[in-house]
Amino acid sequence: MPSAQHSPGTAVDPASRPVLAVDQGTSSTKALVICPERGVIGSGSAPAPPRYGSGGLVEADPALLLSSVVDAGRLALADAGEPVAAVGLANQGETVLAWDPRTGEPLTDAIVWQDRRAASVCAELAPHDEMLRELTGLPLEPYFAAPKMAWIRRNLTREGVVTTSDSWLVHRLTGEFVTDAATAGRTQLLDLDTAEWSPAALDVFGMSDERLPQVVDAAGRFGVTTSFGDDPIPLTGLLVDQQAALLAQNVTEPGTAKCTYGTGAFLLAQTGARPLRSGTGLVGCVAWRLDGRTSYCLDGQVYTAASAVRWLSDLGVISGADDLDRVGSSVADSGGVTFVPSLAGLAAPWWRGDAKGSMTGLGLETGSGHLVRALCEGIAAQVVALADAVAEDTGTPLEALRVDGGLTRSDLLMQTQADLLQLPVELSPLPDATALGVGALARLGLDPGMTVERAAPRWRPQKVFEPRIGAAEAAERLGVFRTEVAALVAALPAAGRAGPV
Repeated sequence: MPSAQHSPGTAVDPASRPVLAVDQGTSSTKALVICPERGVIGSGSAPAPPRYGSGGLVEADPALLLSSVVDAGRLALADAGEPVAAVGLANQGETVLAWDPRTGEPLTDAIVWQDRRAASVCAELAPHDEMLRELTGLPLEPYFAAPKMAWIRRNLTREGVVTTSDSWLVHRLTGEFVTDAATAGRTQLLDLDTAEWSPAALDVFGMSDERLPQVVDAAGRFGVTTSFGDDPIPLTGLLVDQQAALLAQNVTEPGTAKCTYGTGAFLLAQTGARPLRSGTGLVGCVAWRLDGRTSYCLDGQVYTAASAVRWLSDLGVISGADDLDRVGSSVADSGGVTFVPSLAGLAAPWWRGDAKGSMTGLGLETGSGHLVRALCEGIAAQVVALADAVAEDTGTPLEALRVDGGLTRSDLLMQTQADLLQLPVELSPLPDATALGVGALARLGLDPGMTVERAAPRWRPQKVFEPRIGAAEAAERLGVFRTEVAALVAALPAAGRAGPV
């Protein structure tokens, strides 16, 4: 697509030009070229799959993460066929690695957010759990970055720096050493009230002497990169993935919420300028910091969503996520099968990373369609638990749930979600919400006078799923699922219980 023409001497507002938005995710990197007037004008993607191993190991090759960012960005720019004014970068959040700040070379593999090997660190530091919850808003759990960072220091290397993956990627792209406040909030080393590194938390994890990146706003000038071509491009937007999707879904006011269905499912509810410490097992965290002012949200996680679908595919039950609706629609219901898809543990509000998945109610008559429907119900029921927790923490029930992510292509899953939630489920009009959100921040970084509302994509649901069953049936189906979860948790050892059950 040719570039827009301007007469000689005409000043072009940088904020009116396209930006490159890059979402470095768990299994791939996606990139979009976004124009304020024309929308998405170019796209690209590159794989970056993690490796799974015994003992809870989930790792990624840092070189592959970096090359996927560069490759996806270059593909998107080639697809657009015109230059961009800035780039924004979204990241996985809790994925960490050690690296040499002089050369930028990685010293370890990237320890992915799903990795469970830091459970030993959490068990050792259990007496500090309540203090850390109050200080950082996060429970002591291997999911978050600080336990992984401490585990790396104890087991892999004392050399270099150890950070979340965004700081390393930004350093390789620009030479800067920064992280945004929301990503820093995923470490359990950030004071939730001040949005700055906490000396007390650093001391608990034995990291007081660590060199940590500067905590910056989500929009600003964070260096310049030539990684995507010969022309230098300023990096002006930085944010953790789920908060970027929150912005793209225009969830900017208290009382609203979104859920992203990707590798896991992540429900975030906006709480505005008020940091909340959840009493229900959710996470209180930074949504974003702009112009020095911090917005907060409540966050709940389902560890396995698309990864549970992939597991079912690996067993040959379905051929992939696109097969969910065809196979699931072959039967009227789950046939009495209940599937708790906690294949990487139970996250909020239970926080039992040591839980395994369970499937009950199987019979000779059980077919692949029943298993698919049971999986959809298992994912949806966990999201309902998160929505209920949000209502209890905030005192305000949700009126609807905005959704995005790859699994929202399944009408069966989204209808199941609406049925069990007993609320409208509003489907995002555009895919790749995370990239769209960080693209909006890149525009904000170019024009600090722009409002968040103006920068964010215009939002109107592509489709709304209304409940098709009554409240009594929904409560009955949820009750069966909750009974199975309660039995699963009750069978676990008392040690390691990090949250409400």
